[in-house]
Amino acid sequence: MDEVDDWFGDEGVLARGLPGFVSRGPQREMARAVAGVIDNAETLIVEAGTGTGKTYAYLVPALVAGRRVVVSTGTKNLQDQLYRRDLPRLLSALKIPARTALLKGRSNYFCIQRTTRAMQTPGWRYDDRLNRLRAWAKTTDSGELSEFGDLPEDDPLHARVSSTADNCLGAKCPDFAECFVVKARRAALAADLVVVNHHLLFADFLLKDEGFGEILPGSDAVVVDEAHQLPELATQFFGVRVSTRQLRDLATDAQNEADEWGDLPDLVSASEALADAVQSLEAAFAMINGRLKLEDFVARPMVPKLIETTEERLFEFRQTVRAYEERSPALSGVFERAAAAYERWSLLTAPEVLEGRVRWIEARGRGGSFHQTPIEVAESFEKLRLTHAGAWIFTSATLSAAGDFGHFQRQLGLERAQTLALDSPFDYAEQARLHLPSDLPEPNAPDYTARFIEAAVPIIEAARGGAFVLCTSHRALKQVAQTLRAKLTQNLYVQGEDDRARLLERFTKDGDGVLVGTASFWEGVDVKGRALRLVLIDRLPFAAPGDPVFEARLAAIRKAGGNPFFDYQLPDAVMMLRQGAGRLIRDSGDRGLLVIGDPRLRGKPYGRKVLEALPPMPRVNRDEALDWAATL
Repeated sequence: MDEVDDWFGDEGVLARGLPGFVSRGPQREMARAVAGVIDNAETLIVEAGTGTGKTYAYLVPALVAGRRVVVSTGTKNLQDQLYRRDLPRLLSALKIPARTALLKGRSNYFCIQRTTRAMQTPGWRYDDRLNRLRAWAKTTDSGELSEFGDLPEDDPLHARVSSTADNCLGAKCPDFAECFVVKARRAALAADLVVVNHHLLFADFLLKDEGFGEILPGSDAVVVDEAHQLPELATQFFGVRVSTRQLRDLATDAQNEADEWGDLPDLVSASEALADAVQSLEAAFAMINGRLKLEDFVARPMVPKLIETTEERLFEFRQTVRAYEERSPALSGVFERAAAAYERWSLLTAPEVLEGRVRWIEARGRGGSFHQTPIEVAESFEKLRLTHAGAWIFTSATLSAAGDFGHFQRQLGLERAQTLALDSPFDYAEQARLHLPSDLPEPNAPDYTARFIEAAVPIIEAARGGAFVLCTSHRALKQVAQTLRAKLTQNLYVQGEDDRARLLERFTKDGDGVLVGTASFWEGVDVKGRALRLVLIDRLPFAAPGDPVFEARLAAIRKAGGNPFFDYQLPDAVMMLRQGAGRLIRDSGDRGLLVIGDPRLRGKPYGRKVLEALPPMPRVNRDEALDWAATL
């Protein structure tokens, strides 16, 4: 018996120490591979099907290796689950005195300095929640705002009592010694295993903020869970961005500083001029929906003038605040932000775009943002990996298409990595069925969504609810929600009508509800039991044409002699489809029906490859689907 069997075997350490633990062959295989990679400082890609137990399969080898390990997760919720639930259980069972730490981005922590400033601002000084937050901050050890409750991230108060990479004063802050972010960073640097999220992993590599030590250097291994998210996140982080909100915040912070000093009329004027220019620019963003190539945005009436005016006002603002940067750490920080923003702005609006980059804009909230991103991120991501020579483990339930990891590997430059594909231990032949409606038109037909709903309603009624309806566009979501609300008696939970977490909680408690969602519900959702017994997907999730980054990648593949559809679009769609389908069976006792409406699965040559990538569940016709749904 080897060490892995000692941990994961029927009579192993976990079986003795964790009530309900069940030994699983795929879990042992993954743990064995992870342990070997950590020992040899190698790179491993593991696709672990739902139910494999991948979390324990990488945490146990990481804990017992006696090395310094960074675990990066896709979401803050998963971070909390790992740190507050999984790690304590494992440490207790393994009887290992390992030091662990949880580290999030600075905006998740209470900021003493920003709160002090808020207390000096009319309108906030007597705010009841602000005073309760100050009292809470004296009792909390972590300073994580999520512990306070009743403070969503989009709440204006949240921004007042937390800092960002832009407005944090770093080592210049008068409250640096008591800073919760500093304490969390120091704890992370002293830990044997630290849990971060992907955004922080990238930010740590790119920002290297003054006064805040880096996480990666000195680590012996990095485990990346939910690794399928990395290519898109890498595109964001290896690019350059300026948002109208950043410029608005810059003007507001300078205005507040000027008001406090009382003798800086020129800074007040420069701040107001920048704010006015940004407000006018935001009016142009209000006419945009989603993403657009920068050149197409600039081609619109008045936009060139608005961009030129904003640049002039930003330059004047930078020059004005430079004269006062010696007055205080806050004004020094404002100047540094202004200088960095102007440098990025100049790059983003220069006459020529850098080779291998694409420039685009995106409307969001009351304004928007300018971007320049790399078409390919493999080279940049390799630099990140080379920040240390330790082991890297990438894992997710969906990283391949029928066992082929090529698409994921090419995107991140991981062609030389070891790969391992582990099937789910769930018995899909017994637990699930797949139905492909036979009478739907092509997905581009004007009545396609209506016909899909028509096919879906009898199945939802037969199952008495308990359904996710996953849409590939917001337009389809609106139509599906409107029609189902008129046709069904079950409670309907629609993305956008409430906070995502609250929607999911209400749906789960309901037990017979119907949830309609788009991309954010295709992954990272774990509803076990009868509450979710149907998953209905309207179309194959091909990326929508027109996205500037997407189109630039297809053009680059075409230029290199490749086939954009088979080299990029199809593998990407398959991975996303597998994520959506993976919501159905989350436990060995679950039973469910998967319905995919896209007729291309039946009529196109590539349809067979797509179906082969799904879990091996029997296909049923309409009558059989209705009968099966009625038993769920």
